[in-house]
Amino acid sequence: MKAVIFAGGVGSRLWPLSRKKSPKQFEAILGNKSTLQLAAGRIQPDIPWDNVYVATGQQHVALVQKQLQNLPPTHVVGEPQMRDVGPAVGLMSGILAKESPMEPMVILWSDHLVKNEALFRKIISYAGSIVEKTPDRIVFVTQKPRFASDNLGWISYGKQLSTKNGISCNAFIDFQYKPDKKTAIGYFNSGHHAWNVGYFVTTPRYLWNMYKKFAPNIYQGLSRIVDAWHTGAFEDRLQSIYPTLEKIHFDNAILEKVTPADAVVITEDLGWSDVGAWEALKEALQESKDKNVTSGKVLVEDTTDTLVYNYTDQLVATIDLDDMLVVNTSDVVLVCKKSSVAKIKTFVERLSGTEHDHLT
Repeated sequence: MKAVIFAGGVGSRLWPLSRKKSPKQFEAILGNKSTLQLAAGRIQPDIPWDNVYVATGQQHVALVQKQLQNLPPTHVVGEPQMRDVGPAVGLMSGILAKESPMEPMVILWSDHLVKNEALFRKIISYAGSIVEKTPDRIVFVTQKPRFASDNLGWISYGKQLSTKNGISCNAFIDFQYKPDKKTAIGYFNSGHHAWNVGYFVTTPRYLWNMYKKFAPNIYQGLSRIVDAWHTGAFEDRLQSIYPTLEKIHFDNAILEKVTPADAVVITEDLGWSDVGAWEALKEALQESKDKNVTSGKVLVEDTTDTLVYNYTDQLVATIDLDDMLVVNTSDVVLVCKKSSVAKIKTFVERLSGTEHDHLT
């Protein structure tokens, strides 16, 4: 099996730790490893390094190679310009369709936490065996919902189709993108909805053909790039053609066209969290909602439901705080309500072009 890990994006909701020069997926958010390193590590040894690929921004290729030194250098593909996830997934599916069109591949993301790693590997292996038998199919790997999230996409699934080692594969019904709170509560209570975490297994040929069918303009541009893979012309074509491609999300370009006949669903408790924002990181690591989550040189007193991350040698002390985020770096101190985390992105955007631009 091949694995593609996507490590693009800036991650401004994790500012001030995540910056343009060093986005969240490259920072040591959990222990002393970045989430990129964790993502690559959790599929070892089942998927050897020679079968792992990473897609990132061109400016971060060297950083990926530094953090993943066992990865073949040629397996890091740097996009010259961000064109959203649609072209990014298409480029990698085209490359692997040329290299090993019928070998199952798993699509992964570099900014997630998965606590149940052994179960995760079993599920990926099971999904791979399904795709080997039915190569023109997508297997969605989903998370059993822990609460009624209106910030995540959902997948609805139907009857059980097969099982292996206690893991069930179910019929796919459809997607729902960030429902309102009332609808999310209904999904959570239904017993047949799961969080759509963006993981899936399929064959490169099948996914590449979906681009040909549903996103022909992107496919035509990517085909010219892919045709030059492993030749001296690849970088030139990537530089000249990729920035001209339509900027579109993968869900809009491809996944919205997936029908029940095209896919199946595996849903288990992976211990999955998207740690793309501070409040999500707290939810992922907290023992209970009222418990604090701290890192670094921190003292808390009469403080509840608060995340305090300190990346400096000075002490950060909190007294009488509740439902707060405190993040201290060498040049910025962020203090805000957990419920205000959505404002961090727009705040950082307003810094661009000002005297504080270097902090973005």
